[in-house]
Amino acid sequence: MSKYFSIPAGYQIRRAAGTDADRIKALVRGENLNPLSLDWRRFFVATDRNGEVIACVQVKPHRDGTRELASLVVHEAHRRKGLAAALIHQVLQTYPGVLYLMCQARLENYYRRFGFQSVRPENLPPYFRRIAHLAGIFRVIFPPERGLLVMRREE
Repeated sequence: MSKYFSIPAGYQIRRAAGTDADRIKALVRGENLNPLSLDWRRFFVATDRNGEVIACVQVKPHRDGTRELASLVVHEAHRRKGLAAALIHQVLQTYPGVLYLMCQARLENYYRRFGFQSVRPENLPPYFRRIAHLAGIFRVIFPPERGLLVMRREE
């Protein structure tokens, strides 16, 4: 993966500001992602030509010392333009070292492009082990066809 990447024309990526907090929450909730721990200070956002926040991502720290790329959302009207990739590259440049993510299994190949690899259940760190256990209990919420996958990237 190159250290250099391009931000799609007409968009900007920046650190979130306090004024972005409500928009970040709306984006994340709109995609039915985990609405907990949405501290705007951990987010990068993408804005359109009008300065409107249309995408976001965060790096969420966990008590066990792991860090997670989380809450990656691009507003539907702006998808398939490279914004998610640009946000991921920004995170990877800003936060070197080990980084985890949790995604639907169908997205595995997408995240492999950025150096993430699937983690076997027995190798999960404590936070992700708890989440995997809960997902196993709540199969109604996470049916097998949606299958949650934990991935890890090392620098």
